[in-house]
Amino acid sequence: MSKLIVISAPSGAGKTSIVHYLLKNIPELNFSVSACSREKRENEIDGEDYYFLGVEGFQQKIKANAFLEWEQVYKNQYYGTLTSEIEKIWNEGKIVIFDVDVEGGLNIKKQYLAECLSIFIMPPSLKVLQERLIARGSESEEGLQKRLDKAEVEIAKNQEFDSIVLNDDFDIACKETMQLIRNFIKF
Repeated sequence: MSKLIVISAPSGAGKTSIVHYLLKNIPELNFSVSACSREKRENEIDGEDYYFLGVEGFQQKIKANAFLEWEQVYKNQYYGTLTSEIEKIWNEGKIVIFDVDVEGGLNIKKQYLAECLSIFIMPPSLKVLQERLIARGSESEEGLQKRLDKAEVEIAKNQEFDSIVLNDDFDIACKETMQLIRNFIKF
């Protein structure tokens, strides 16, 4: 059985940036592209950033049991991991790395206990998280508040992960995360 690395955090904590760093520095890793029901943003590429399925397409995949895990994050906003994506990466002889929200990460961990390393990226504080989300400029006031409310719930679950990495200093967080992964995969 091949291994899996789960990187989870509240939105804005830096998990995607850390995953990009890891992919550049650990050649054994291959990114698991998640599926979603939302519309593609201007700078995103289908099949690279996400598989953009639309609400109807996502619901059809649910009915076909095509997901390792999935969830409805907000009304008609689905995210999930296609089983075929993991099989594809394992067939390439690579280790799967996930950039998923907290519920998704915990769901993957439950299914692959021994093969999975789960890492929670901890923001320095909710205030810093709010500043990061505002700096993105992609959230409405209502969307920002939803993400912050969700972040509080997600942070409360950090102890359910194998390791917690504080992302107060990005370079240190990247190096700590990389060391945890290297120790786990023993490369």
